Amino acid sequence: MKLYGYWRSSAAYRVRIALNLKGISAEQFSVHLVRDGGEQHQAPYIDLNPLELVPTLVVDDELDTEALSQSLAIIEYLDEIYPQAPLLPASALERAHVRAMALTIACEIHPLNNLRVLQYLTQTLGIDEAAKNTWYQHWVASGFAALEVLLARHSGRYSFGNTVTLADLCLVPQVYNAQRFNVDVTPYPNIMRVWAECNQLDAFADAAPERQADAI
Repeated sequence: MKLYGYWRSSAAYRVRIALNLKGISAEQFSVHLVRDGGEQHQAPYIDLNPLELVPTLVVDDELDTEALSQSLAIIEYLDEIYPQAPLLPASALERAHVRAMALTIACEIHPLNNLRVLQYLTQTLGIDEAAKNTWYQHWVASGFAALEVLLARHSGRYSFGNTVTLADLCLVPQVYNAQRFNVDVTPYPNIMRVWAECNQLDAFADAAPERQADAI
């Protein structure tokens, strides 16, 4: 396997955690999201991932080499192919709850604050840094308020009970980003409790942005 990512990409961060939890080795390639206008916008990466986003996981199928995009799709693929340390519960109802928490982050918070959105706000619309940060903090606070309620209902040691799930793989990178943009996280004790528990595990700690080979 080959994982194309970037040290600060929260989507790539999710996949790194999944690989670590399952003990899967993947050769890692850095796609610098800022240098020279962003390497994700340049050939040959566009041929690999027409979305021009990271991560991309390249796997050797029985018949061909396949490039997979979208972090949650990649993680669920890994969970199906490598069922050890499952990241989704056994029952359909519990899986729905876990996916709801994961998607609260991956669909409601992250897309509004992704790099290309922030660049559009500043480079195209001319919004200054202070206004950009206000935008970022607003959408994180909105999503975290909902996630805090879901964790109050379902969390144990981790986001859903006492076993690491897909929800945790989304939560930890999002908290990292929130802290980076100076979001006040004190109103979210459940989120921060789960974040701290997850980071006690080597699989999460070793996936942290600052520990990656391309970290600046």
